[in-house]
Amino acid sequence: MIRGSCLCGAVRFELDHATGPFELCHCNRCRKISGSAFIAAIGVSREHFRWVSGRDAIAIYDAPILEAPPAYRGCFCRRCGSPVPDPTSESAWFEIPAGMLDGDPGSRPDKHIFVEHVPAWDRITDALPQLDKQALIRLRKRNP
Repeated sequence: MIRGSCLCGAVRFELDHATGPFELCHCNRCRKISGSAFIAAIGVSREHFRWVSGRDAIAIYDAPILEAPPAYRGCFCRRCGSPVPDPTSESAWFEIPAGMLDGDPGSRPDKHIFVEHVPAWDRITDALPQLDKQALIRLRKRNP
């Protein structure tokens, strides 16, 4: 089992395991919500995820829609501001901020996405695949 928590410990959850993908997203919104060059997000299956505590400590921000629904949703702990999983998601699969994990998920990042948004002050120096928006769309159409 893998445990996860926010900085202050108010929001806690457990995973049996992460299913992936494990993406490093460089889009403008993920950069702003993480306060960093990218957000590391790992896919989990609903059936392998459990809230332990703190769902009531989560605030939700739905950013304006840029192209098409759904809105970009940011969820964070009201006390410490850590990005957290969406407590209202009912989808079978969703992403969680990998930085919340207290243990090793057993997988490693598998790609950079939205690389056309990498800020001028950063550069990608690893050998992971780098996908721009169009390449990501093609990949997701092949692997829904």
